[in-house]
Amino acid sequence: MVRRIIHIDREKCNGCGLCASACHEGAIDMIDGKARLVRENFCDGLGDCLPGCPTGAITFEEREAPAYDEAAVKASLLKEAREKTAPAPCHVSSGGCPGSRMMRFDRSEGTAPDISRQGTAPDVQRQGTASGESVSGLAQWPCQIKLVPVRAPFFDGAGLLIAADCTAYACAQMHERFMRGRVTLIGCPKLDEGDYTEKLTAIIRENDIKSVTIVRMEVPCCGGLQRAAGNALRNSGKFIPWQVVTISRDGQIIE
Repeated sequence: MVRRIIHIDREKCNGCGLCASACHEGAIDMIDGKARLVRENFCDGLGDCLPGCPTGAITFEEREAPAYDEAAVKASLLKEAREKTAPAPCHVSSGGCPGSRMMRFDRSEGTAPDISRQGTAPDVQRQGTASGESVSGLAQWPCQIKLVPVRAPFFDGAGLLIAADCTAYACAQMHERFMRGRVTLIGCPKLDEGDYTEKLTAIIRENDIKSVTIVRMEVPCCGGLQRAAGNALRNSGKFIPWQVVTISRDGQIIE
């Protein structure tokens, strides 16, 4: 059938991912850093993805395309919701999954943790600075937004840092200025599938978070992280002090 459907100009697309987040039906995926309409039967032709595009890469066109399949969209969304709530598989021989096992790190004076004991390491490990070397500001594990549990003891009374992956590599002051004394959650809205809003909303709503700091890069794709965190704060129904800090490509802090 001939109907109205979106067209994405890949030359104009800057890979910000805003359209993929705005498409509630899941018709758009990010492939090789660019937006692509991958499920034509999921596109309802209403254009929720158009207003958010900063480069004007998305337009309407009338062409031959499969009909909008509302039943398939609902089934896909239901499957995605179930996968989000299901525990992530982890294939290890024993000792649990080291990728998602909760740990806290005490950065006060003491001895360095025995990292060889992955299967039996204590919940709280101490790491000292006796050698004079710089010490990581990471207070807990896991730190990936996708892996961290919604509820965890390290969230209680904590200041929350939500940071884009690249910030730790671009900004030399990341550990001392932003991570130290905060619970750190990291993600990349351009490379990670889905949106962080639902997960961050649950974390903020169900824990005693005292403040939220968002550290992002100046590139457009980091807008997805800031938007998800802002939406989560609003959706949580809580009034929590928050701030956004932007890092330039050359590592400068833009207040």
